[in-house]
Amino acid sequence: MIRYSRRIKGLAAGLSALAGFVDATGFLKLGGFFVSFMSGNTTRLAVGLAQGTPSAAIAGGLIVTFILGVVLGTLSGHFAGKQGTAAKLALVSLLLALAAGFGVMGVSFGAVVAMTLAMGAINAVFAHGGEVHIGLTYMTGTLVKIGQRLAMAFLGGDRLAWWPYALLWFGLAAGAVTGALVYPYLGLNGLWLAALAAALFALAAMRTELGLTPPIQS
Repeated sequence: MIRYSRRIKGLAAGLSALAGFVDATGFLKLGGFFVSFMSGNTTRLAVGLAQGTPSAAIAGGLIVTFILGVVLGTLSGHFAGKQGTAAKLALVSLLLALAAGFGVMGVSFGAVVAMTLAMGAINAVFAHGGEVHIGLTYMTGTLVKIGQRLAMAFLGGDRLAWWPYALLWFGLAAGAVTGALVYPYLGLNGLWLAALAAALFALAAMRTELGLTPPIQS
């Protein structure tokens, strides 16, 4: 990530904030399950299996749906060619609008499925050659990189190499706080805002597509 341009770093932080917003919305709607944080759902799956509770089925369904979203995002980027990133984000926007629409109709199941598909697709945005170069929702690796870069700075390395990763983490946290604050007032209608943001990011990606090719080191 440290070798990407400032524009790409900003786009990544913005998308991480969007994912945080949606994940907080899903978390509150589902009462403790996630639509983007599959590590948490894996733990819920394991505990549910061990205790024989329905949470296992919920967590398992979310994990499978998320994977399908990654598949859809990857395929949309592949078939769109040079505008692959914009196509992935357009798909995210469409899925979030669909989730909001289901929310208006009172179809909570459809809204959750569409949200989870969208979060799978958004995690394919910075995937190239089968590898994800910037993770947007799984922050454990990002926090590890912050710690590694801080250690390298202590040993005489680049003193600011940790900052892009911290920006990514802050984006997710800020988006989640915003989603949690908005949810009591708008509920799933807040997803209309997320869909609009994703559409704007898609337009921005059309202008920065060439800079999204991964550098030698990410």
